[in-house]
Amino acid sequence: MTEDRELWKKICEGDVAAFNRLYQENALRVGAFLRRITSNSQVVEDIVQETFTDFWKKPGSYDPDQGSLRAWLFGISRKRAANWWKKRDPAAPETKEPIAVCHLEISSILGDAMARLPEQQRLLLWLREVEGQSYEELATILDIPVGTVRSRLFAAREALRRIWYQGIPKKEVSRDVR
Repeated sequence: MTEDRELWKKICEGDVAAFNRLYQENALRVGAFLRRITSNSQVVEDIVQETFTDFWKKPGSYDPDQGSLRAWLFGISRKRAANWWKKRDPAAPETKEPIAVCHLEISSILGDAMARLPEQQRLLLWLREVEGQSYEELATILDIPVGTVRSRLFAAREALRRIWYQGIPKKEVSRDVR
């Protein structure tokens, strides 16, 4: 958190190198997160650019006492994606673009199981397990209490577990695995 505060202070002072470091460390992660929400690469590019541009113009909108800078960026981008969905014309045809991932991952059982989860559970698991966000950071990103994060994460893991074991005969699954 101290590192975030120092980086933020430098950005507030107009330090371009500090801002570039923040961008380099976080833009791809924020973009990957947004692809899970929008499935539209143009919208992802726009939201990432808007998020970082607005932060550069008004770094004071971040409060280091409220959580990590990365969690704040994820939260802002999530809100922008939600606004995009609200403003979107429901009559417009939905164009889902394939997410660029390794061929082995696409064919994996885990990828299939994750795809079968509801979107909110999928996003929560992505942020926690892939991005490594803490419970506090998830609460900031999703704008919900930490206790709600814990219960939703538990429910998401249980749903994934049910999907995972759905197609496996019970005698093949040992008790210690479950």
